[in-house]
Amino acid sequence: MKKLLVFALAILVAGSLWAAGSQEDVRAASADSPITIKLGHVTSTVEPIGQAFEFYAKQVYERTDGRVIIEVYPGGALGTNKEMYEQARVGASVIANVDPGYLSDYVADIGVVNGPYLVKTPEEYNKILETDWYKGIEDSLYEQGFKVLTLNMYFGPRNIIADKPIRTPADLVGVDIRTPPNVMWIETFKALGANPVNLAWSEVYSGLAQGVVDAAEAPLGSLWGSKLYESKKVISMTGHFKAFVGMAMGRKYWETLPEDVQKILLEEAKNAGDKLTELTLGSIEEYKDKFREQGCTIIEDVDLKAFQEKTKSVYEAFPNWTPGLYDTIQGFLR
Repeated sequence: MKKLLVFALAILVAGSLWAAGSQEDVRAASADSPITIKLGHVTSTVEPIGQAFEFYAKQVYERTDGRVIIEVYPGGALGTNKEMYEQARVGASVIANVDPGYLSDYVADIGVVNGPYLVKTPEEYNKILETDWYKGIEDSLYEQGFKVLTLNMYFGPRNIIADKPIRTPADLVGVDIRTPPNVMWIETFKALGANPVNLAWSEVYSGLAQGVVDAAEAPLGSLWGSKLYESKKVISMTGHFKAFVGMAMGRKYWETLPEDVQKILLEEAKNAGDKLTELTLGSIEEYKDKFREQGCTIIEDVDLKAFQEKTKSVYEAFPNWTPGLYDTIQGFLR
C-alpha cells in the first residue's frame, strides 16, 4: 500500500513539474510571438473615425517594433457596440470603440458627458477629462472590468437627416427617429417630442429606405460613410450632441500585457484621439459640400437656443446619477 502511495505521489509531482515546464514554454513562446488585438467599431473606413483607428494601429505597430498587431474590424464586423463591450469585459483580446452613453450602463455618472448641449468645443470637454472627478470615473470603470485607453476622440456634432427641415423642436414632434439603445439618446429625443426607435447602426440605411424610421442622427462623417443621403435629402445642423468617444479594453486582458506595451497603448490612444479631433474639425465644411453635390439641402438656421432649452429636463431624468452631477460638470467648464 505504501509503495502504491509513493508511486502515486511521484506521478503527481512529475505531472506538476511537467505542467510548470509547459507553462514556461508557453510563456516563452508568447514572448517571441506578436500580440494580436482586435479593434472593433460599427462605422466605415472612409470617415474620420475609421481613419483614426487605422492611424492608431499603425502607430502602435511601429512603436512596438511589430510586437503588437492591432487588427481593425469596421462596420460592426465584431458585433454591436454592446456585444464588443462584453467581449472585452470577459477577457477577449479586443479593443472596443466606447461611448459614454453606453458606459453609463456600468458607471452611471459617465453618461453626463455626452448630454445634449453640454459643451461647445473639444477644449471644454478636455477640461472635464483633466479633473479628479474623471479619474474617479476611470477607476470605477476599471472595477467594472474596463480599462479605458482614452475618451478624448471628438466624433463631431451630431445632426439630423430627414425628409424635411428640423429648425425647431416643434419640427421633431411625432417623428420616428433612429436612436441607439442608450438612455441619453432616448431621453433627449423624448424631450424633443420625437419617437426614439432603437436600431443597430448597421440597420439604419435599410430602416430609412424602408420607412421603419423617418429620420436618423449622427456626425456628418457617419451620415456620409453610411450613404444615408441616398434615402433622405435634408440635413439639419442641430448639433444636439457634441459626440466624444474613445477606446477601452477589458481589465482581464489588459492585466496580462507587459507594462511597456500598456504604456504605448495608452499614449497612442490619446494621440489617435487628437488625430480624430483634427480630422473631424477639418472635414465639416468639406462634408457639407459633398452632401450638396448629392442633392442634399443643409439647414443652418436652426434655433439652437430653443433646442437647448427644451433638452434641459434631460439632466433630471437619471435618478442613479450622483446628486448635483450636472452642476459639478458645469463648474469644471467655468
